[in-house]
Amino acid sequence: MSSSVAERLASRDSVNKNVELRPFWNEEDLQLVFRAAYEQIFGRQGIYGSEKFTSAESLLRNGKISVRQFVQIIAKSEFYRECFFYNNSQVRFIELNYKHLLGRAPYDQSEIAFHTDLYASKGFDAEIDSYIDSSEYDNAFGNSIVPYHRGFQSIPGMKTVGYNRIFALYRGAGSSDNAQMGGKNSRLRSNITLNRANTIMPPTSAGTTFTSTAGTLIASQTRGDARMFVIEAIAGSNTKIAVRQSKQIYTVPYDRLSATYQEIHKRGGKIVKISPA
Repeated sequence: MSSSVAERLASRDSVNKNVELRPFWNEEDLQLVFRAAYEQIFGRQGIYGSEKFTSAESLLRNGKISVRQFVQIIAKSEFYRECFFYNNSQVRFIELNYKHLLGRAPYDQSEIAFHTDLYASKGFDAEIDSYIDSSEYDNAFGNSIVPYHRGFQSIPGMKTVGYNRIFALYRGAGSSDNAQMGGKNSRLRSNITLNRANTIMPPTSAGTTFTSTAGTLIASQTRGDARMFVIEAIAGSNTKIAVRQSKQIYTVPYDRLSATYQEIHKRGGKIVKISPA
């Protein structure tokens, strides 16, 4: 990618941005790793990272964990859930996991379906682990490199549509994943469902609005997913009085799956099982 094109697409600062904790590092090197990790995983919210992960920073500083394990800790934290899980649709959450943890966009429906099923069967921690413990992560970053946005250049195994799709997720270094146009909704779902490449549209300012001189194809209505799921949960209680907790059963469509388990958690409930109907 030429420098002029990278500037127009707001990707110049992310190309070849590789931060590694090499042997015989010093404190300055370590601080670069911390900043790069918080920026990659949390974006603009990363400025709060040093206040929330002092224990994890100490473990890395003392050689008790690797950079990969440091990334795993912060991605499985309550802060990450607050930033990207609780208030987003499930497909949007999966998109952001790909962006933050593997540095690329999901390519097709099979990847989205895999992670939807994984969360439904094994939960949040298993969803995060599936990226960080993968062979793709190992080959791209190993134990000492902070994840970075790789999708702007050719990478092993990359599908052609990956280049277009990353621009729908990355809107410049100053953009917030939670303040872009589209809100909590998926940026890729329509095009992935239709197996169609995204149109690359440069951001005009901080990723808040999109412009393009080329005509934009209007996607047909998303076909969606017709599957139904059964959620078994233990009802929560907002009182300190000991009461017998009842078991509740919810049968919900795929499109309501994410919203339903978020509602259960907010009411203090505990999900014990999610299975296809």
